[in-house]
Amino acid sequence: MTERRTAMGSEQDSAYQIRAVARVCEILNRLAAARQGVTLGEIAQLTGLPKSSVFRYMATLESFRYVEHDDGTYRLGSAVAPLQASHLDRLIAMARPYLEKLRDLLGETINLGRLEGSHVIYLDIVESRSGVRLSARPGTRDPIHSTAMGKAIASQLPEDQVRALLDPRLPRLTDHTITSPEDYLAELEKVRAEGYAIDDMENEPDGRCVAVPLPIGLDVALSQSAPASRLPMFDVPQVARALHEAADQLTARYRRTLP
Repeated sequence: MTERRTAMGSEQDSAYQIRAVARVCEILNRLAAARQGVTLGEIAQLTGLPKSSVFRYMATLESFRYVEHDDGTYRLGSAVAPLQASHLDRLIAMARPYLEKLRDLLGETINLGRLEGSHVIYLDIVESRSGVRLSARPGTRDPIHSTAMGKAIASQLPEDQVRALLDPRLPRLTDHTITSPEDYLAELEKVRAEGYAIDDMENEPDGRCVAVPLPIGLDVALSQSAPASRLPMFDVPQVARALHEAADQLTARYRRTLP
Protein backbone atom coordinates (compact mmCIF):
# COMPACT_ATOMS: atom_id res chain seq x y z
CA MET A 1 0.00 0.00 0.00
CA THR A 2 2.82 2.39 0.85
CA GLU A 3 4.52 1.76 -2.49
CA ARG A 4 1.27 2.41 -4.37
CA ARG A 5 0.72 5.71 -2.56
CA THR A 6 4.33 6.71 -3.24
CA ALA A 7 4.00 5.94 -6.93
CA MET A 8 0.66 7.75 -7.18
CA GLY A 9 2.12 10.74 -5.36
CA SER A 10 5.05 10.82 -7.76
CA GLU A 11 2.74 10.72 -10.77
CA GLN A 12 0.59 13.48 -9.28
CA ASP A 13 3.63 15.66 -8.62
CA SER A 14 4.74 15.12 -12.21
CA ALA A 15 1.30 16.07 -13.51
CA TYR A 16 1.53 19.45 -11.81
CA GLN A 17 4.96 20.28 -13.24
CA ILE A 18 5.33 22.88 -15.99
CA ARG A 19 7.86 21.36 -18.36
CA ALA A 20 9.48 24.65 -19.33
CA VAL A 21 10.04 25.56 -15.67
CA ALA A 22 11.42 22.07 -14.98
CA ARG A 23 13.90 22.52 -17.81
CA VAL A 24 15.04 25.87 -16.41
CA CYS A 25 15.60 24.19 -13.03
CA GLU A 26 17.60 21.41 -14.71
CA ILE A 27 19.74 23.99 -16.48
CA LEU A 28 20.41 26.02 -13.33
CA ASN A 29 21.24 22.88 -11.34
CA ARG A 30 23.71 21.82 -14.04
CA LEU A 31 25.35 25.25 -14.06
CA ALA A 32 25.60 25.21 -10.25
CA ALA A 33 27.45 21.88 -10.40
CA ALA A 34 29.88 22.99 -13.13
CA ARG A 35 32.17 25.73 -11.90
CA GLN A 36 34.05 25.86 -15.19
CA GLY A 37 30.86 26.50 -17.16
CA VAL A 38 28.70 24.52 -19.56
CA THR A 39 28.47 24.73 -23.35
CA LEU A 40 25.28 25.14 -25.34
CA GLY A 41 25.70 21.58 -26.67
CA GLU A 42 25.97 20.14 -23.15
CA ILE A 43 22.79 21.92 -22.10
CA ALA A 44 21.01 20.67 -25.24
CA GLN A 45 22.03 17.11 -24.36
CA LEU A 46 20.80 17.57 -20.79
CA THR A 47 17.38 18.92 -21.76
CA GLY A 48 16.86 16.94 -24.96
CA LEU A 49 16.10 20.17 -26.82
CA PRO A 50 17.57 21.42 -30.11
CA LYS A 51 20.31 24.02 -29.76
CA SER A 52 18.08 26.73 -31.21
CA SER A 53 15.55 26.21 -28.40
CA VAL A 54 18.29 26.03 -25.77
CA PHE A 55 19.73 29.29 -27.04
CA ARG A 56 16.38 31.02 -26.42
CA TYR A 57 16.25 29.62 -22.88
CA MET A 58 19.76 30.83 -22.18
CA ALA A 59 19.18 34.25 -23.71
CA THR A 60 16.14 34.72 -21.47
CA LEU A 61 18.02 33.61 -18.33
CA GLU A 62 20.89 35.91 -19.29
CA SER A 63 18.55 38.88 -19.65
CA PHE A 64 17.48 38.36 -16.02
CA ARG A 65 21.14 37.87 -14.92
CA TYR A 66 20.60 34.26 -13.79
CA VAL A 67 23.16 33.23 -16.40
CA GLU A 68 26.23 34.88 -17.88
CA HIS A 69 27.85 33.98 -21.18
CA ASP A 70 31.51 34.13 -22.17
CA ASP A 71 33.42 32.48 -25.05
CA GLY A 72 30.76 29.86 -25.72
CA THR A 73 30.44 28.89 -22.05
CA TYR A 74 27.54 29.59 -19.70
CA ARG A 75 27.84 30.12 -15.94
CA LEU A 76 25.54 31.18 -13.15
CA GLY A 77 24.99 34.93 -13.15
CA SER A 78 25.00 37.59 -10.46
CA ALA A 79 21.26 37.25 -9.73
CA VAL A 80 21.93 33.82 -8.19
CA ALA A 81 24.36 35.14 -5.57
CA PRO A 82 21.71 36.57 -3.19
CA LEU A 83 19.82 33.26 -3.34
CA GLN A 84 22.95 31.31 -2.44
CA ALA A 85 23.79 33.78 0.31
CA SER A 86 20.35 33.37 1.90
CA HIS A 87 20.78 29.58 1.91
CA LEU A 88 24.20 29.95 3.53
CA ASP A 89 22.90 32.35 6.18
CA ARG A 90 20.17 29.86 7.02
CA LEU A 91 22.67 27.00 7.19
CA ILE A 92 25.11 28.92 9.41
CA ALA A 93 22.37 29.81 11.91
CA MET A 94 21.03 26.26 11.87
CA ALA A 95 24.49 24.69 12.25
CA ARG A 96 25.61 26.65 15.31
CA PRO A 97 24.04 24.34 17.96
CA TYR A 98 25.55 21.30 16.25
CA LEU A 99 29.01 22.90 16.23
CA GLU A 100 28.71 23.73 19.92
CA LYS A 101 27.53 20.23 20.78
CA LEU A 102 30.46 18.70 18.87
CA ARG A 103 32.90 21.05 20.61
CA ASP A 104 31.56 19.98 24.00
CA LEU A 105 31.58 16.30 23.04
CA LEU A 106 35.04 16.20 21.45
CA GLY A 107 36.73 19.02 23.34
CA GLU A 108 38.29 20.55 20.24
CA THR A 109 37.60 23.33 17.74
CA ILE A 110 34.75 22.63 15.29
CA ASN A 111 34.50 24.34 11.89
CA LEU A 112 31.92 24.86 9.18
CA GLY A 113 33.45 25.71 5.81
CA ARG A 114 32.57 26.14 2.16
CA LEU A 115 34.40 25.84 -1.14
CA GLU A 116 35.31 29.19 -2.71
CA GLY A 117 37.44 28.81 -5.81
CA SER A 118 40.46 26.67 -4.96
CA HIS A 119 40.15 27.46 -1.24
CA VAL A 120 37.91 26.68 1.70
CA ILE A 121 36.46 29.67 3.51
CA TYR A 122 35.49 29.25 7.16
CA LEU A 123 31.84 30.17 7.66
CA ASP A 124 31.65 29.56 11.41
CA ILE A 125 33.99 28.31 14.12
CA VAL A 126 33.36 27.17 17.68
CA GLU A 127 36.70 27.18 19.45
CA SER A 128 38.00 24.61 21.90
CA ARG A 129 38.04 25.74 25.52
CA SER A 130 41.64 24.52 25.84
CA GLY A 131 44.31 27.17 26.23
CA VAL A 132 46.30 25.59 23.40
CA ARG A 133 44.04 25.04 20.42
CA LEU A 134 44.00 24.97 16.65
CA SER A 135 41.56 27.48 15.18
CA ALA A 136 41.06 30.12 12.52
CA ARG A 137 38.58 32.98 12.22
CA PRO A 138 35.39 33.12 10.14
CA GLY A 139 36.35 34.43 6.70
CA THR A 140 39.81 32.83 6.78
CA ARG A 141 40.69 30.92 3.61
CA ASP A 142 42.84 27.80 3.33
CA PRO A 143 43.75 25.77 0.21
CA ILE A 144 41.60 22.76 -0.66
CA HIS A 145 44.64 20.54 -1.23
CA SER A 146 46.05 20.86 2.31
CA THR A 147 42.88 20.84 4.42
CA ALA A 148 40.51 18.11 5.56
CA MET A 149 37.48 20.25 4.69
CA GLY A 150 38.90 20.91 1.23
CA LYS A 151 39.36 17.19 0.64
CA ALA A 152 35.90 16.35 2.00
CA ILE A 153 34.24 18.84 -0.33
CA ALA A 154 36.42 17.95 -3.34
CA SER A 155 35.60 14.26 -2.87
CA GLN A 156 32.00 15.11 -3.85
CA LEU A 157 32.98 16.82 -7.12
CA PRO A 158 33.62 15.32 -10.57
CA GLU A 159 37.30 14.73 -11.29
CA ASP A 160 37.45 17.25 -14.15
CA GLN A 161 36.21 20.00 -11.83
CA VAL A 162 38.78 19.10 -9.19
CA ARG A 163 41.58 19.15 -11.76
CA ALA A 164 40.46 22.58 -12.93
CA LEU A 165 40.72 23.88 -9.35
CA LEU A 166 44.24 22.56 -8.76
CA ASP A 167 47.49 24.20 -9.81
CA PRO A 168 49.91 21.86 -11.66
CA ARG A 169 52.30 22.30 -8.72
CA LEU A 170 50.42 22.52 -5.44
CA PRO A 171 52.02 24.83 -2.85
CA ARG A 172 53.90 23.00 -0.11
CA LEU A 173 52.84 24.34 3.29
CA THR A 174 54.50 21.68 5.46
CA ASP A 175 56.68 18.62 4.94
CA HIS A 176 53.48 16.55 4.74
CA THR A 177 51.55 18.61 2.16
CA ILE A 178 50.38 16.81 -0.98
CA THR A 179 51.97 18.65 -3.92
CA SER A 180 50.97 16.47 -6.87
CA PRO A 181 47.47 16.65 -8.43
CA GLU A 182 47.62 12.90 -9.13
CA ASP A 183 48.46 12.16 -5.50
CA TYR A 184 45.64 14.46 -4.43
CA LEU A 185 43.13 12.67 -6.67
CA ALA A 186 44.30 9.35 -5.20
CA GLU A 187 43.74 10.83 -1.73
CA LEU A 188 40.16 11.73 -2.71
CA GLU A 189 39.53 8.09 -3.64
CA LYS A 190 40.56 7.18 -0.11
CA VAL A 191 38.24 9.87 1.28
CA ARG A 192 35.31 8.44 -0.69
CA ALA A 193 36.07 4.93 0.50
CA GLU A 194 36.41 5.88 4.18
CA GLY A 195 33.70 8.56 4.24
CA TYR A 196 35.88 11.22 5.87
CA ALA A 197 38.98 13.30 5.12
CA ILE A 198 42.12 13.91 7.16
CA ASP A 199 44.64 16.74 7.19
CA ASP A 200 47.59 15.04 8.86
CA MET A 201 49.88 18.01 9.57
CA GLU A 202 49.52 19.09 5.93
CA ASN A 203 48.26 22.63 6.49
CA GLU A 204 50.05 23.42 9.76
CA PRO A 205 53.09 21.55 11.15
CA ASP A 206 51.37 20.45 14.39
CA GLY A 207 47.76 20.41 13.22
CA ARG A 208 45.51 17.44 12.55
CA CYS A 209 41.95 17.77 11.25
CA VAL A 210 39.08 15.44 10.36
CA ALA A 211 36.20 16.49 8.07
CA VAL A 212 32.99 15.16 6.52
CA PRO A 213 30.93 16.71 3.72
CA LEU A 214 27.36 17.95 4.06
CA PRO A 215 25.46 16.69 0.99
CA ILE A 216 23.14 19.68 0.61
CA GLY A 217 24.40 21.16 -2.65
CA LEU A 218 26.30 24.09 -1.14
CA ASP A 219 29.84 22.59 -1.16
CA VAL A 220 30.16 22.69 2.62
CA ALA A 221 31.79 20.47 5.24
CA LEU A 222 32.14 20.04 9.00
CA SER A 223 35.53 19.50 10.61
CA GLN A 224 37.33 19.13 13.90
CA SER A 225 40.81 20.66 14.20
CA ALA A 226 43.26 20.02 17.03
CA PRO A 227 46.95 19.89 17.85
CA ALA A 228 48.26 16.58 16.56
CA SER A 229 49.46 15.68 20.05
CA ARG A 230 45.82 15.71 21.26
CA LEU A 231 44.35 13.92 18.25
CA PRO A 232 46.24 10.65 17.67
CA MET A 233 45.45 8.81 14.45
CA PHE A 234 43.73 5.96 16.30
CA ASP A 235 41.10 8.44 17.54
CA VAL A 236 40.28 9.68 14.02
CA PRO A 237 37.53 7.11 13.20
CA GLN A 238 35.72 7.94 16.45
CA VAL A 239 35.87 11.66 15.65
CA ALA A 240 34.63 10.96 12.11
CA ARG A 241 31.62 9.06 13.47
CA ALA A 242 30.66 11.99 15.69
CA LEU A 243 31.01 14.41 12.78
CA HIS A 244 28.93 12.15 10.53
CA GLU A 245 26.15 11.89 13.10
CA ALA A 246 25.98 15.67 13.43
CA ALA A 247 26.22 16.15 9.65
CA ASP A 248 23.35 13.70 9.06
CA GLN A 249 21.14 15.47 11.60
CA LEU A 250 21.99 18.92 10.24
CA THR A 251 21.45 17.80 6.64
CA ALA A 252 18.03 16.34 7.45
CA ARG A 253 16.98 19.48 9.31
CA TYR A 254 18.22 21.78 6.55
CA ARG A 255 16.42 19.82 3.84
CA ARG A 256 13.13 20.09 5.72
CA THR A 257 13.36 23.88 5.35
CA LEU A 258 13.63 23.75 1.58
CA PRO A 259 10.54 24.44 -0.55
